[in-house]
Amino acid sequence: MLLAASGAWAAYDANGVALGASERDVRNAFPSAYCKPLEWQSRAADRRCDDAEVSFGGVSGRITFYLKKDAVQAFDLRFETRHLPRLKEVLQKRYGPPTAEANDLGKDGGRIYKARWESGGDSAVLVAPLQEKRSQLSVSRGNFSEEIYRVR
Repeated sequence: MLLAASGAWAAYDANGVALGASERDVRNAFPSAYCKPLEWQSRAADRRCDDAEVSFGGVSGRITFYLKKDAVQAFDLRFETRHLPRLKEVLQKRYGPPTAEANDLGKDGGRIYKARWESGGDSAVLVAPLQEKRSQLSVSRGNFSEEIYRVR
């Protein structure tokens, strides 16, 4: 997975597939991705592409791209929490220091590592419940995270 940052604008991408890329770009970079219409109505996306085995900076995981009008609006990478130190290192090299970073306590008392990068209307959010097996990096454009599951 190649991530790039240049000046005040970071191109958040997954293996060269940046926010705004087409479904064709997703399929070229991830030939085994399964693309289909979104199962629910949303203003944030109308299609999704899932791939079960990807490498993000040397960390293996599963990825889902969300597209609207043939443009990637967001992607989520799910990975094993034990790989968090490696992923943090890769993200900080590529994006620079996070805009915000915290170690919070969850409802069950477990620690949760959170980091956020922002560039223009795009953002990358890393959430890692340290006592759980899986963690997630979510990259999105605009108000995607508020709109994707909003019931209309």
